[in-house]
Amino acid sequence: MDTNRFLQLYRLDTSWLFALVLVTTSCNISKYLPEDEFLYTGAHLEIVQEAPVKGMKAVREELQGLLRPKPNSKILGQYLGLWAHYKMQQEHPGFINRFIYNRLGEEPVYFSQVQPEKTEELLLNRLDNNGFFYAEVLSTSSRDAKKADITYQVTLPPPYSLRNYYYEQDSLPIDRHLKELLESSELTSGDRFALDKMKAERERINTALKNRGFYNFNPDYLIFEADTNQYEGREYDLYVRLKESVPEEGILPYQIRSIRVFPNYSLDEYGAGTDTTRIEGVEFIQEQFSFKPELLRQYLLIEKGGLFNAQRSRLTSNRLSGIGNYRFVNIRYTEVAGEKDWESGLLDANIYLSPLDKRSVRAELQGVSKSNNFAGPALLLNYRNRNLFFGGETFDLTGKVAYESQIASGEREGLNAFEFGLKGDLIFPRVVFPIPIKERFAYSVPKTKISLGSEYQDRRGLYRLNSLSASYGYFWNANRFVYHEITPISLNFVDLSNTSGEFEEILNNNPFLRQSFEQQFIAGVTYSYAFNKLMDTYRTHSVYVGVNMDLAGFGLRFANNVFNGADPNTFLGFTYAQYNKGDIDFRYYLRFTEEKLLALRLFGGAGLPYGNSVSLPFVKQYFSGGPSSVRAFRIRSLGPGSFRPDSETTANFFDQAGDVRIEGNLEFRFPIFSYLKGAVFADAGNVWLINENEALPGGKLGSDWYRELGIGVGLGLRVDIEFFVLRFDLATPLRRPYPEEGQRWERDFRFGDNDWRKENFIFNFAIGYPF
Repeated sequence: MDTNRFLQLYRLDTSWLFALVLVTTSCNISKYLPEDEFLYTGAHLEIVQEAPVKGMKAVREELQGLLRPKPNSKILGQYLGLWAHYKMQQEHPGFINRFIYNRLGEEPVYFSQVQPEKTEELLLNRLDNNGFFYAEVLSTSSRDAKKADITYQVTLPPPYSLRNYYYEQDSLPIDRHLKELLESSELTSGDRFALDKMKAERERINTALKNRGFYNFNPDYLIFEADTNQYEGREYDLYVRLKESVPEEGILPYQIRSIRVFPNYSLDEYGAGTDTTRIEGVEFIQEQFSFKPELLRQYLLIEKGGLFNAQRSRLTSNRLSGIGNYRFVNIRYTEVAGEKDWESGLLDANIYLSPLDKRSVRAELQGVSKSNNFAGPALLLNYRNRNLFFGGETFDLTGKVAYESQIASGEREGLNAFEFGLKGDLIFPRVVFPIPIKERFAYSVPKTKISLGSEYQDRRGLYRLNSLSASYGYFWNANRFVYHEITPISLNFVDLSNTSGEFEEILNNNPFLRQSFEQQFIAGVTYSYAFNKLMDTYRTHSVYVGVNMDLAGFGLRFANNVFNGADPNTFLGFTYAQYNKGDIDFRYYLRFTEEKLLALRLFGGAGLPYGNSVSLPFVKQYFSGGPSSVRAFRIRSLGPGSFRPDSETTANFFDQAGDVRIEGNLEFRFPIFSYLKGAVFADAGNVWLINENEALPGGKLGSDWYRELGIGVGLGLRVDIEFFVLRFDLATPLRRPYPEEGQRWERDFRFGDNDWRKENFIFNFAIGYPF
């Protein structure tokens, strides 16, 4: 190591050491503590048990959560929040101290505020609720200089466990249902006594009875009794019974006497001019004709003469809301007075539907950030017509004008474009098929979508691209977490024109790329599936799985032969693409708190060209690098394989793509304060080709693909203001796939070198989280 390099490292190390000593000494809060007070540093929980107990981890966590008060928090081992509080008490705290106090300041927690007796009572009560009757809790304190803590020692006897679970039967209509429900109970012999489980059991019974017609039932009507007299050991029999004060209507099943639907309900009273249509026992009452009754009837799961069912009522509301035409959906049940006996009662169901405005026009000025690192303004104009044919149909017509330029593009220049587009969507809130199909989806009704669109793109100085697309497909939610979309007809026509000399040279140097642009016609079938639980922030473990399939060109050769096409590689005179493509996106969140989590993403995708195609069409190819990929590499600067261009030019944007993509991302997200969040992340991935391309040596997928992964790490800041997120990520490569073996790992981190930072620090800007 040369002398200058040694001195730089020495200065760096000593400066960090000096900063550490400065922070440690400045944040010493002992001198600020009042003379008669001790700083409370927390409580310790010691559990002594005679034998292992199933589920003890959850019990320990529950007890740990009862320890009060919580001590002052530490940052890097220092009481920064407490230090900020004391500094704020000075006569002239100054701007910096006030700022730190507002962000981190904490009131001091003194040992005199601790109430061990009250905490002991809480612990004993919670132990009783978990079956550890006659437990013992002792507390001892420890003091050292100006700090003190407390230890709670819990001695646990063996818990009481369930032997038998009974229902005390009477001669009521509800008895048979209660007895049947006990057979499917999650309370089983050998279970430890747990009050929370009994509460959950009571709610389960209530939900099940509401789905069996018991409209007025309430979980408070049930009472549990435990009997330990039958056994010498720590066992008990559990009895559930109805309270003696239960009202008569609370234990009667109710039938639906009538169903009335008001498709255009408003707060105004319906006049004498209303029209009533009866279909399959349901009355549709409209003052002005607004919805075809025979179509609206398909959304109702409530049946005249059937028992009240809370789940069917909720699903009916979901299905009606899913039409997309109504602002409010309100289902009201009214008990029929004088129409109940000791066996059942009657209900009238009224369904009130308040429609949205039939037509709307909206203009949007957007700031768009794409996954390929292009960003720019866009103007969108949208016209919407709801209930177009009086069956809940929605027609959308959207025009778009946009300009985009690639940010953080390195040495590439001229990567900007103008876009103009017009697209029309017609959505039917039901299955539209040549043969009538009766849907059997309870959660939501599948929708049919027909789309037609055109787009013009002028990639300045390179080419112009005109595209025409048409599709026909279906989409639906199977439940709250599962989404399906299938498009049996997907057509795309692409016409490349006005190519510049520079772009022609790029195509001439890469015949595969030329073919990917010349495949003018893409026709096939697409399918998408998504399972998503990431939106539930209360879950400790959340998962997302997305699957996409795209099958193109498989029937066109046969169709071409039928129509006696002269060239088997064209259809109606157009060159068409043939490939099968599929990918899977897996994401996992481990939440420590609502805002602090570890996020994992694994992505794998492959497209297999065949027949006419030696590579995927350009618009269907995979790329790696950029703000939503491997962030330590610029957009489309990674791969394929170990390929590395001689220089970073515009041509690389088109060359560095592939048929296969494998990526993995790991990111730890944490709050800094208020709307500012932080992240530490690591990314790995690359793209490869299925077929050898002489223009891209090293790009073909091989058995040693894992040796060609690009790996990077970085830090991120996110401005998270609820309805949108601005994301700033700074990353650096740890491993590059293109140097010779043995030289791919980065070993020389010259943070003080301006040229090294310029080449190795990659800045990414995007809107939204990466995954």
